[in-house]
Amino acid sequence: MEVGDKITLSFGKGEKEGIVYKIFPKTVYLKVDFPKHKGKIIKRSIAELQAKGAKKQKASKKRRGKEQAEQKRPT
Repeated sequence: MEVGDKITLSFGKGEKEGIVYKIFPKTVYLKVDFPKHKGKIIKRSIAELQAKGAKKQKASKKRRGKEQAEQKRPT
């Protein structure tokens, strides 16, 4: 992701297309055209924009604990 890239983001019930305006370590400022406000700058987190394509599934702590306990048991 670099300044000037076009990105599709979820906004309300639909999707909008915006252009990257500024980038910071955890946030991105996007310039988006709305019907009554052309060139509006909105702020989104990088995690929110990247999570759209790839969602990770977390294993529960209990399940990980059981798996580790089974590995430690002597046979």
